[in-house]
Amino acid sequence: MMDKAIEKAAVLIEALPYIKSFHQKIIVVKLGGSAMTDAKVLHSVVHDVCFMEQVGMRPVLVHGGGPKITAAMEAAGLAPKFVDGQRYTDEPTLQIAMKALIDDLSNDVVRRIRSAGGVGIAVNGRDSDFLRGRKRAGKDLGLVGEVTDVNKPLAERLLAGDIIPVVAPIARGEDGTLYNVNADLAAARLAALLGASKCVFMSNVPGILRDVKDPDSLVSTVRAEDVRKLITDKVISGGMLPKVEAGLASIAAGVAKVHMISGLIPHSLLLEIFTTRGVGTEIVA
Repeated sequence: MMDKAIEKAAVLIEALPYIKSFHQKIIVVKLGGSAMTDAKVLHSVVHDVCFMEQVGMRPVLVHGGGPKITAAMEAAGLAPKFVDGQRYTDEPTLQIAMKALIDDLSNDVVRRIRSAGGVGIAVNGRDSDFLRGRKRAGKDLGLVGEVTDVNKPLAERLLAGDIIPVVAPIARGEDGTLYNVNADLAAARLAALLGASKCVFMSNVPGILRDVKDPDSLVSTVRAEDVRKLITDKVISGGMLPKVEAGLASIAAGVAKVHMISGLIPHSLLLEIFTTRGVGTEIVA
């Protein structure tokens, strides 16, 4: 019993420098993978985020919801359309996406934050003009956009009041058009616009693996410039590539560190931020 108590004390001592270092600092956390589809994982993540807020950090949550959108479309008799792996969004798809992302997922996360002892508010481009955007350049994906700006006065008021913003990636254009935004890109852009110290991408993957079949090949820390070589060498590919590209974009815009972690590891968010070794991949500028 005493050994366990000593171990807990050691963990607290290890965490203290990180708690001091990130006091009042903004940390953007993008929730994806099992964090949005497994109730037990989401429960654990929400408690981690509330802990971060209670010790003086300013977490901002951004979430996706691809599987839920696809399921809702199929239930409505609509066939999801993808262009090079990216969802094409027409008006019916946008309406379903907004219901899934805002009315269902955002509100669910807010309720869980309340149950964990924190205060969260759902924000987005539809209801609170939180995210501003425009149609995404490149291939025509319909009403798919990119974030151009954030409602900073609203963000600052929420964070100053110890309120956790729960952001659904829906942005409003200058003409009032609403856009569906890739959650990874939204999180990366939001981190840059808010001057975040960190942007954390949570998925079902532990981080960057030199060999996708070998979990022991995890890259713990890597410089942004070296990540490009890993992409060129095809070490980073598939579903991990968009997340890494989004992370590199946030670093290029001034975010000091980006983290890739798995939500399947209990309390991975706390382990990554508050321990020296961490549990995922840290990309540094």
